[in-house]
Amino acid sequence: MPATTPRRTLTAAAATALLLAAAACSSSGSSTVQGATLVKKGKITTCTHLPYPPFQSEQGGKVVGFDVDLIDLAARKLGVTQEIVDTPFETIKTGSALNAGKCDVAAAGMTIKPDRAQYIDFTAPYFDATQGLMGRKGKTYASLDEVRAAGLKVGTQASTTGEDYTHSKKIDSVSFKDSQALLNGLRTGKVQVIVEDYPVLQGWLKDPANAAYGMLGNFNTGERYGFAVRKGKNPGLLKILNDVIAASRTDGSYKRIYEKWIGPMPAGS
Repeated sequence: MPATTPRRTLTAAAATALLLAAAACSSSGSSTVQGATLVKKGKITTCTHLPYPPFQSEQGGKVVGFDVDLIDLAARKLGVTQEIVDTPFETIKTGSALNAGKCDVAAAGMTIKPDRAQYIDFTAPYFDATQGLMGRKGKTYASLDEVRAAGLKVGTQASTTGEDYTHSKKIDSVSFKDSQALLNGLRTGKVQVIVEDYPVLQGWLKDPANAAYGMLGNFNTGERYGFAVRKGKNPGLLKILNDVIAASRTDGSYKRIYEKWIGPMPAGS
């Protein structure tokens, strides 16, 4: 009899622990759909950093863009809807937003880099990107070395590969917190030129308000964008996203989304 009492107590304690764990899971609203873990039932939650047109920006009170449309394809495959959370880019690239359960996927026009891959799991590349130089129409530049030699005051967006690339060319740029602040820095004369992802600059140059400006350079840095999920914790969602990226390229949806937000799709993209 005495020997069985501790075992009975242990079993009760284990059952209580299981109930508490189930209650915690239920209260969090998380769920698993087709092997993908989602922090909110019925939703795929996306962390991004606004504004970053044409990949994500707010229009009429709704966040829209290239990345948004691609993640919507994954949402449809999962039978859920997409919810978007605006969060600092620093918390995206370090994985802290994903680790904190703010979101399931990070989609922020984010370049795949080995240092970032230490903290987040990237999907297959979904976009080939280059860096562009925007400033008042006139002289063009074949490289940032020429920009440095000309003594131009350069603006960059904080914590981006564009800023890293600029600094690698020994240019001490003026750093702006987001892309809109960067554009405003150019418009107000705080800087003479800005370095930003080429598709973003393309979008800005379509705006009549920026008619005085032009693309002064295009620098191929070999960058490719990827979406990201929590490091080592969501292989099911990673697979879904990769499947969706691959399928979109064969069923025509990628081309449709590209031409909607970027323009004519280059051959081989």
